[in-house]
Amino acid sequence: MVQGEWSGALIGPDVWATCRELIPAGSVFAFLAEHREALFPAVMFADMYPSANGRPSMPPQVLAVAITLQALNGLSDFDTVQELRCDLRWKAACGLGLHDIALDPSLLAYFRRRLARSARPDRVFDAVREVVRATGVLRGRQRRAVDSTVLDDAVATQDTVTQLVAGVRAVIREVPDAAAVATEHCRAHDYTDPGKPRIAWNDPAARADLVDALVRDAFLLLGNLPDREHGERAANAIGLLALVAGQDVEPADGSDGRDGRWRITRGTAPDRVVSVVDPQSRHIHKTRSRHQDGYKAHLVVEPETLLFTAVALTPGSGAEHHEANVALDLLADEPDPVDVLGDSAYSTGDARAVLEAAGHRLFIEPAPLRSAVPGGFTLDDFAVDITAHTATCPAGHTAALAAPAGRHRQRKAFFGDHCTDCPLRGRCTKAEAGRTLTIRPHHDHLAAARRQAGTDPNWQVEYRRWRPPVERAVAWIVARGNRRLRHRGALANDRWLHVRAAAINLRTLVGLGLTHDGTTWCLPTTA
Repeated sequence: MVQGEWSGALIGPDVWATCRELIPAGSVFAFLAEHREALFPAVMFADMYPSANGRPSMPPQVLAVAITLQALNGLSDFDTVQELRCDLRWKAACGLGLHDIALDPSLLAYFRRRLARSARPDRVFDAVREVVRATGVLRGRQRRAVDSTVLDDAVATQDTVTQLVAGVRAVIREVPDAAAVATEHCRAHDYTDPGKPRIAWNDPAARADLVDALVRDAFLLLGNLPDREHGERAANAIGLLALVAGQDVEPADGSDGRDGRWRITRGTAPDRVVSVVDPQSRHIHKTRSRHQDGYKAHLVVEPETLLFTAVALTPGSGAEHHEANVALDLLADEPDPVDVLGDSAYSTGDARAVLEAAGHRLFIEPAPLRSAVPGGFTLDDFAVDITAHTATCPAGHTAALAAPAGRHRQRKAFFGDHCTDCPLRGRCTKAEAGRTLTIRPHHDHLAAARRQAGTDPNWQVEYRRWRPPVERAVAWIVARGNRRLRHRGALANDRWLHVRAAAINLRTLVGLGLTHDGTTWCLPTTA
């Protein structure tokens, strides 16, 4: 499909021209009706439609307005089209005529896919960010608050049985000759039956036997597939079945796994896939009491205007998706040093070192220290000299720091015999071998941060004033039912988050009086 030249012919009178007084003044609808072409010019989408030939199509700038309003209002594709057909505000914003019936819902999905596959998939967000830059609204505002929130996935969480059955069906469907292999080797369930296996589900022994049989089926199917090169869909199906067949089971009692006897594992596997329909969704522990299945939305917000300067959506587990690591990427685009405000999730030694090296001032809440004995000494009660490679305990005993070791490059100081007759032992350790002190990389950065947060009143005032507003920005992201995502996979949902943030930014700017003078974007001087 190519970008067609829209003739501009409307069906019925132009809604904006004839019904302007009915469109709320100062609303996003009125703004888009007036400045749609300046915000989303046709040239902005030219690379998405490279051919010069083809039939006329719905202009991409109209579709860009549609998905922006859709993200702002939290609507499905079907409901978006209904608004375009029946709501004068939507018709005016998109430049449609009174009797235009808009478009088919599938065209919105098609447009999003074209955006996602283009060289600039976040161009809607970038367009609004350019408006922010042109207005100068952030000039002189050098604070950035970072935060994250969990968004629920768009699929139902699947139990072990459902995942195994669905995984086998996917291999049968996508891999050539897999159906014949399944017919010959798989006996636990009729995989052509769309329902779940028929057992007494209230019988623990029956459930255990079923899991054992399903895992055996999965391994037999995978082990007997023809040895050949597979396409992407087939390879993904094979890999996913291998993953779900191993993540929730362990050898049965008295088995080493080689005899094919399995049971559901005790506990939850790290990085567990929760659904074969959306394999990137994860079980996330945002707090000890709050568990969700989904993704993490990462946000950088200017706390005075509450404008989003950068956003990203990632799977909810994995070190590379940790808040501190994602924040480094999001803040890397800041042209000048800023004051970074964040909670303790961002207080890793690596993150602090990188941000401080970039010249940023940190107002990041340090992670609290735990004492080995309730109410006893913590790490900060020890005098640690990284240069001299020593640590001195509150009783005055000094121990050498061992060389960095392990994946996390930690250093340890063993006090051992010093603790035997130490009068402070009861406040220091319960270990029979005495106190062992663990020193993590960037210890000096973390220790200095804890001292500053505890003793510097200016730091405390700045943090308490400017960190809380980010919670309002998080609430805007999840408002109107947007806590639950509508798409599957991190990539599609990341594209949605960028459009949602762009739409909220646009609403904020319109509220500040945004306009276009024919040359550039402007805000009233009081904004």
